[in-house]
Parts: sequence; structure tokens; C-alpha cells
Amino acid sequence: MTQQEIIYSIALSKLKGLSLLNVRILMDRLGSASEVFAHRTDIKSVLPDANDRLVEALASVDDAMRDAEKEMLFAESKNIKVLLLNDDDYPQRLKECEDAPLVLYYCGEADLNRAKVINIIGTRECSDYGKELCRNFVADLKKHFPDTLIVSGLAYGVDINAHRAALNNGMDTIGVLAHGLDRVYPSMHRQTAADMVHSGGGLITEYTSGTTPERMNFVRRNRIVAGLCDACVVVESAAKGGSLITADLALNYNREVFAFPGRVYDEHSMGCNMLIRKHRATLITNAEDMIEAMGWEDMHDKKVKGAVQMELFPELSDEETLIVEVLKSVDDKHINQIVIDTNMSYSKVSMLLFEMEMKGVIMALGGARYRLCRKMG
Repeated sequence: MTQQEIIYSIALSKLKGLSLLNVRILMDRLGSASEVFAHRTDIKSVLPDANDRLVEALASVDDAMRDAEKEMLFAESKNIKVLLLNDDDYPQRLKECEDAPLVLYYCGEADLNRAKVINIIGTRECSDYGKELCRNFVADLKKHFPDTLIVSGLAYGVDINAHRAALNNGMDTIGVLAHGLDRVYPSMHRQTAADMVHSGGGLITEYTSGTTPERMNFVRRNRIVAGLCDACVVVESAAKGGSLITADLALNYNREVFAFPGRVYDEHSMGCNMLIRKHRATLITNAEDMIEAMGWEDMHDKKVKGAVQMELFPELSDEETLIVEVLKSVDDKHINQIVIDTNMSYSKVSMLLFEMEMKGVIMALGGARYRLCRKMG
């Protein structure tokens, strides 16, 4: 990606009066931020249906361009990666969400498209019970899938305990921030944030430097926490709060949601118990419960299997054959993982899976998981 495209993308994300939805429409119609800016003074010539608000926003780009150039210099000086929506390094799970940010700022080395990514979230008023759940869950997960990337929000309570549990077990962890990368909030978590970056994890945000941690930023941040991951694990939550917002977002993104149950009169377990009671989350008591529900096959416990030969399928396209290949070596896979493995869009994979199911090639399981219909030894 050229530096010019990066600067134009940052500027486009900062234009006042231009919603994220309008930005995505512009990018889809014109193909790049550079093309959008090339037509900023005659946008109606290429988009006759452009409204007056869009025309006005594109006509006043001087401040946004100055801010973008300043942000680019800041990113270069701090070794921050600027990830654009069309970059290969952009988190592909998040990319398929319609409200994915146009630009992400990332300080870290962890692969954001790792095979297994989960978030661990919960109340800021974490009890000793919640802290113990975080420690035990991450330690158990490490035994089976040490390469799992753990995501949270670096906030007080469950978030910071999840990050620290990951660090203590040598697992990479990512903090999603509600402000720019020129600060760490809360400041008392600064050392943990530094440890996360230096140990192979990182910090990520959609906000430019100078952005302060305003209340609404945390609400918007939650969609990134949800969209980055395959599954959402709620440890403790009150009847209302950011954790429940994140869980709802995860469900809307077709992610799996899990919750630890708590005592019925415990204020900080009411949210988890409600999610379970309303069948919006699967009850878990340990990492093994989540692993089983996700259909993850533990290679350490897997018995050696004989060679498996695929039966002849109906004539398949190259794209359908690719999906068959990524499903051959596993019992089943979540659609998000198929998207990553095939490097195709979510909508394309979804259409192909439907057609392949009609052909009798694959079978749709619960929780947006798929398996091949016919295998033989």
C-alpha cells in the first residue's frame, strides 16, 4: 500500500460529517481512498446520487489532510503499523463486519489473522472468583491451544486479569484501546501494556493520536473486540454494561458466545446468568467446555488416523475445491476460519457453502460450522 493511499485513507476516516457507512460506500464504489480524493471536487460526476452532505464533506479536506500527514509521521516515529481495510494484514474476521474501521493503528507483532482468536471480557468490578476464572481458563487453554490469541480491552477488572493471565502463561494477547496510541488508559496498566507489546502481543485502536478516552469511544471499541475473534467469553458481568454490548455484537457477527455461571444473587454474575438463561450464551465451566463447543480438535490428544481418501464429488469449481481441501483434514470448521483459510470474502464463502450443501458435498452444523458429507477410510 502506498504512503499516499495511507494518508488519504486516514484523512477520509477523519472527515467531519461523513459516517463510516458513507465511507465504506465510497470505497466500494470507487475502489480506493486515492480515487475518492481524486474526485473530491466533482464527486457527482462519478456518483450522481451523492447527497449534499457528502459533497460538502469532500470539499473541505484541508484540515483532514493535515491531520493525516501528522498522524503518518507519528506512526512512523513510534513504529506503529497503519492497517487499511484492503490490506492483507488487516484482521480478516473484522473486515467482514459491515462497521469495520477503515483504518487501524497497531503496535505489536502478533498475527491478527491467527487460526484461533478469542476475547475474554467482563465487569470492571472483578471479584476474586472472576480473577480465578481468568487464571484457570487461560492456563487450561494453554495446555491445548497455546497459539490462541487472547483479546480484551485493557480495562480494569476482567480485561486486565485476562491480559495478565495470558502473559503469565506465555500466550500472546492484544488490547483494543478506546483512544490513540500516544497514551495508555488507565495509566496504571501502562507496564502491562508494554509487556504485552514486548512479549509478542500488542495494542490496537481505530483512534488517532491525541484522541482521549471518551465514554462513547469505549462503546465503539467493543465492536472491534467482538469482530476480531472467533468466540467471546464473558467471565463476570452485571445486568447492564459493556460486556453485554460486546456479547450482543458478537452474536450479530455470528460469533460464538460463552459465559461462566455465577451465584444467583451475585450482582456481577447477573449478566452471565441472563445470557445463559436466554440462550444467548453457552454455559461453560472451563476451557475444555469451550474447546468442545467450538469443535476445535486438539492435536495433542488426537489419535493417529489412517489415510483418508475422499469420495468422488460432483463436478466442483476451483473455489469449491479449495473449500473441500481446507475441510479435508478436520472434522468441521467455523465459517470464519474457512474465510481465512481460503482468502475469500465472507459473502463469497457463504454463497459457495450454500451451493455445496445443495450438492450434498458439505453439511451445515450448528454455530456456523461446516463439515464434509462423505469421507471413507
